[in-house]
Amino acid sequence: MNWPVECIVIIPCLNEGATISGLVEQVKRVLPHIVVVDDGSNDDTAQNARNAGAQVIRHERTLGKGAALQTGTKYARQKGVGWVLTMDGDGQHAPEDVSSLLSAAEEGGADLIIGNRMADTHTMPWIRRMVNRWMSGQLSRLAGISIPDSQCGFRLMRMEPLSSLSLETSHFEIESEVLWGFIRRKLLVRFVPVRTIYKEERSKIHPVRDTIRWLRWWRHARRSIRSR
Repeated sequence: MNWPVECIVIIPCLNEGATISGLVEQVKRVLPHIVVVDDGSNDDTAQNARNAGAQVIRHERTLGKGAALQTGTKYARQKGVGWVLTMDGDGQHAPEDVSSLLSAAEEGGADLIIGNRMADTHTMPWIRRMVNRWMSGQLSRLAGISIPDSQCGFRLMRMEPLSSLSLETSHFEIESEVLWGFIRRKLLVRFVPVRTIYKEERSKIHPVRDTIRWLRWWRHARRSIRSR
């Protein structure tokens, strides 16, 4: 697989001016085509991303991580690439692990490869660990398979099935919606251990509002199973 040609990196960002330059510079060593979707930042995210060599698509106002990912996916579809790799812009995903996701795709025909942060959670804040495990458990029961990390945004996805999904969410619940879309189409999903770097940054996930959004999506997904 000629990954530098066949894969575009999509990085949704909201006020990540402090971290985006270093992330883009490191990832470009493996995958040179990087698109930063600036979701209405009010800092220097867009300029720093351009200076580091990324293409920037900007939302004039904040629409949500899901909306930013959909904007990036639309761009990738127009470019005709076979794969997209998504990462968060806050520096939590280690660029060194990009090669692990690419290798997993080459090894066994998976359509979706997701970073699994749950093998080593000692640095993960307690509330994130508990919420992720609970959400992953709920989705595992819904899907009938073991899902260790449903919320990780560090992913490699084949464009053809991704483009066929009718995505409706615009915030953090998009991670579950995309995963569920691949599972329902009986496509191969693989989880690969990755490192996660937690510093002093404040999470952009609102513990109440975003949990309610996820529950709303989850109830809709359950109803869709029962109506079949």
